[in-house]
Amino acid sequence: MEIIKDLPQVFEEFGEQRRNSFLAVKNLKDQGVPVVGAYCTYLPKEIVQAAGAATIGLCSMSDETIEEAEKDLPRNLCPLIKSSYGFAKTEKCPFFYFSDIVVGETTCDGKKKMYEYMSEFKDVFLMQLPNRQDEPSLKLWKGEVLRFKKYLEDKLGVEITEEKVREAVKLHNRIRIAMQNLAGVMKNDPCPVSGYDIYKVLYGSGFKFDLTAVPEEMDAIREKIEKEYADGVKLDKRKRVILTGCPVGGATEKVIKAIEDNGGVVVAMENCTGAKQYDQLVNEDAEDIYEAIARRYLDIGCSVMSPNPNRYDLLGRLIDEFKADGVVEMTLQACHTYNVESFAIRRFVTEEKKIPYIGVETDYSQTEVGQLNTRIAAFIEMLQ
Repeated sequence: MEIIKDLPQVFEEFGEQRRNSFLAVKNLKDQGVPVVGAYCTYLPKEIVQAAGAATIGLCSMSDETIEEAEKDLPRNLCPLIKSSYGFAKTEKCPFFYFSDIVVGETTCDGKKKMYEYMSEFKDVFLMQLPNRQDEPSLKLWKGEVLRFKKYLEDKLGVEITEEKVREAVKLHNRIRIAMQNLAGVMKNDPCPVSGYDIYKVLYGSGFKFDLTAVPEEMDAIREKIEKEYADGVKLDKRKRVILTGCPVGGATEKVIKAIEDNGGVVVAMENCTGAKQYDQLVNEDAEDIYEAIARRYLDIGCSVMSPNPNRYDLLGRLIDEFKADGVVEMTLQACHTYNVESFAIRRFVTEEKKIPYIGVETDYSQTEVGQLNTRIAAFIEMLQ
């Protein structure tokens, strides 16, 4: 598929894809397509796809509904949880409204209790996520994948065959490979485009419902970027920054902007809205495809895992492959797992990888954007 639009227009359209999908999800419902809402990268999308349903990411990255959420939830709770619950409670999220099912996961105690409250007004299926990545945990998580499969079959009145699951695995692997290749253009120095532009495409693609078209669209954008780069269209040389930590999106895009407005460029994002979602593939040739799916998702290097070697492996590879000058870690207030793990991440970056690190703790408000810019600007200025 040839893209004839200019790249800035393409990036802007992907940036608006979430909003543009509000009507599209209603159209799906009108066509009788079931919709499964989710908040987390641990959702095994292949099972949803094999059930003939659509997956949509639910609203969770704005402070718009936090005040309403705090009528039920503690004020000193992670803003992502309060935002998620607030949008659900107030029905201000069209994706939540049109979802037949919301799939939750026990990544942290706050989300676990949020899902308990949410189940009072929505069908919620809660997957019990282990906090280790060993073989007993794999057995448990495979059981959860199979339990989810059975739930969807009963809820939607469908049969999820192994053939359909394997087809879904191949499709999602193609999407992940296309994402890897698109993100890989940022290995060039100077970079061809901004990290914010790449982020908009990766994030926006999650709100497209014709998944079969996504790999081709990604490849076409990458090819256009590479062609323009060969013709000399590129950014000025900037300090190369890896972004790690909590999920980035909506209100927390301010961190990406602070980096790129102050002389840096985000060459890669380790966050679950970045490389975590596409770094690993499901083994398509596995004899037990359900175990292969379970292994792929259990191996995500989220801070809820203890120990969490896969996060350091991914972050280390990104630092090396994208030739990072420094690492910025963004953590959300009251996100205890990421905040506690930041000590070990700082030590890994500065002592093992021997590059500078800065940690910024924030929430969904915009009141500290000026202070954030000041800190990030000082950090980028000191990068060698």
